[in-house]
This record gives sequence, structure tokens and C-alpha cells, in this order.
Amino acid sequence: MSQYKLESVEMDGQGRYYKSPTSGMWYPSVTTVVNHQDADKWKQWREDPANKQIAEKAIQRGNRLHALVEDWLNDGKISEDESEREHFDPMLPYLKNIDAVHAIEASLWSDNLNLAGRVDCIGKYKGLNAVIDFKTARKPKRKDWIRNYFHQACAYSYMWQERTEDVADHIVILIANDNGTVQEFIEHRTDHVKGLGEVMLSFWKKNPLKQIQEVANGLAAKAA
Repeated sequence: MSQYKLESVEMDGQGRYYKSPTSGMWYPSVTTVVNHQDADKWKQWREDPANKQIAEKAIQRGNRLHALVEDWLNDGKISEDESEREHFDPMLPYLKNIDAVHAIEASLWSDNLNLAGRVDCIGKYKGLNAVIDFKTARKPKRKDWIRNYFHQACAYSYMWQERTEDVADHIVILIANDNGTVQEFIEHRTDHVKGLGEVMLSFWKKNPLKQIQEVANGLAAKAA
């Protein structure tokens, strides 16, 4: 699959939107859609300076892990700086289950789902064709707390199939926790299609596609 760098804009308080190279339409990021129902709650939570600091550390922690994982999957490189590997080292045995990598940090979009975004990894995990997502967390997660993770990966699965005609119908979520443990969730996308559909329907009721085009085009024009 050819790599694209999708044109994007940020809508204040409404997330990120990408321009489809094939339709010319602006689509919300998968993350924007699957998290939209809790957006107001998290916005209010981040207004507390202490919580804002926690959120910033979480972003830094996640970015650091993604960079290390990408280096390892691409070239087998492992940073010599042990302080950077707090979450990578516990995850490494799980990363060794990945082979036949087709995409890493790849831009995807769907003119059927009207979604876009960047997928962490597409490849085989324990022999299963899968969308593989790498997360960090302060503490272990219960499965019912992370439905948005499954919805996100489910969307990427269908987006990948639309773009390439290849099928990656399993979902793998790997979460490296601050206590040194790693959680592994392996699911089939069909178990999350209904949930994804419900979240998307809720999003589109609040954010009509036509309205998105008007706002995104205006933001893109200002940035030009």
C-alpha cells in the first residue's frame, strides 16, 4: 500500500479531520468518533491543572512507546537508554508474536465509513491477520473500560480492507501498564461492528457531514 500524508485540520474542541485523497471530502479521525461521547467529560477533567499534567504525561508516555515499537518493528532497533524503555521492555515478548508486517503508522481512510486516521500496525499476530494497537496506561484496564479501543481497531480493519482488499479481521490490543505488566486482548472484528455502528450513528447525528465540510474547508483555507 502506498503511503499517504493526509491533509488535516484541528477543529477547536471537536477533534481532528482528514481530507480523503479519493473523494476530496473531510472525514473525522477514528479517534474523534469513537471518543466523542466522553469528550465533554474529559475536557472538564483536564481543566484541573493536576489532571492536565497527568494527561500530558500520558501523551508523552504513549508517544515514546510508539516510537520505540516502530523502530523495533522496522529495523529491530532497541534504544540503549533504559529510562526510555520502561513500557517497551515488558511489551517486547508480545511484539515478538508479530510478523508479516504490512503497515506501521499508516494513514487510512474510508469513503464508505467517512472516517480516516493512522493505524499503529497491520500484520500477523500469533498467525492471525490483525490490526494491532499499542497502548500505555497508569493501571490495568478491564475489558469493558476499553470498548473505544476495540471500536477504533474495528474501524481500521474495514478501512484497511477498503484500501487494499486484504483482510485483517482480528483485533489485538496490547497495553503496557506503569506497574510493568502487559495486557493482551485478542478479538474478532465482528464482535465489535455493532458497537462501532452505534457510536458512529451517535456522532453523525451531532455532526452532519455537510457541516464538517464547511468548517474544515474554512480552516484549511486559513492555514494555506
